[in-house]
Amino acid sequence: MNVPSHIAIIMDGNGRWARRRALPRIMGHKAGIDSVKNIVKACIKFKIEHLTLYAFSTENWLRSRKEVKGLFRLLGSFLDNEIRLFHDNGVRLRIIGDRGRLDAMIRQKIEDTEKETAGYETLNLNIALSYGSRQEILNAVRQLSREVKKGRIRPDEIDEKIFAEYLYTKGSPDPDLLIRTSGEMRVSNFLLWQISYSEIYVTSKFWPDFREPDLKKAIEEYGKRERRFGG
Repeated sequence: MNVPSHIAIIMDGNGRWARRRALPRIMGHKAGIDSVKNIVKACIKFKIEHLTLYAFSTENWLRSRKEVKGLFRLLGSFLDNEIRLFHDNGVRLRIIGDRGRLDAMIRQKIEDTEKETAGYETLNLNIALSYGSRQEILNAVRQLSREVKKGRIRPDEIDEKIFAEYLYTKGSPDPDLLIRTSGEMRVSNFLLWQISYSEIYVTSKFWPDFREPDLKKAIEEYGKRERRFGG
């Protein structure tokens, strides 16, 4: 099976999954955590090197305070409960996004887990949290502008490779495959720079129902495509 090196997933549909079952929205997010664990294990099995999951966007801060608190409580539990999964399987965790709005306790958990897993190479797991691609690009432009002002780099030296070094995803290759669950046909401010030539796969399944067989189906579809990169 021709597998992509890097898969990015927009995990969508938790709320609708819960609503169809007459459950609180937070139960959809809780079920979504089970899918995260399943897909992480599947990526290890299929020898995927990089996995980036879109967990919480900058726009998601507009949701109710109760839902946001519940989401971050689930994240904290995930980091506490799955550290053994990371250690046993060589998973390196990185959180990408704006950490400035995160609770101090969550930030500390993130930093601790990143340090503990920094040496692992089997799977690089990026979780996009408080993430917005437009903001990411603006931040990169601001940083580069400061470097130019200080004389550390000339404007005509800035190319795509240098620009990518100022993005949250520094060190990760661009995604080969972008998967979106729940059937929505948009990218929702996710990795706009990085997915320029990614193959896109959309499934109508809600994220809590997306498991290893669904990932395998997406990878098989990816393997059938001819990637020409505009050529």
